[in-house]
Amino acid sequence: MAWVALLLGGLFEIGWPLGLKNGYTEAGMNWGWIAFSVVSMGLSGALLFYAQKTIPMGTAYAVWTGIGAAGTFMLGVVLFGDTLNAMRMVSVLLIITGVIGLKLA
Repeated sequence: MAWVALLLGGLFEIGWPLGLKNGYTEAGMNWGWIAFSVVSMGLSGALLFYAQKTIPMGTAYAVWTGIGAAGTFMLGVVLFGDTLNAMRMVSVLLIITGVIGLKLA
């Protein structure tokens, strides 16, 4: 159950940068997205807290941030047209490989 919580926490870790990105437009603050960001932060942290009760702290934190970093990278490319080149792709694949390695170790 701790790994499920950690996976969900990692997904919520993706939510808060998404909320911050959409939280301000030329028209001003979008409070719905800001609220989404705050809720995502809270849930992400709470699920990490729960997961660390049984998963070693370093492993849990690395997996949590890895999911957040890789997921945010992918959303940036898909939703916001962030640059996708070979070096960036290899770099995110290294993050994912590291997360998988920690899970298997």
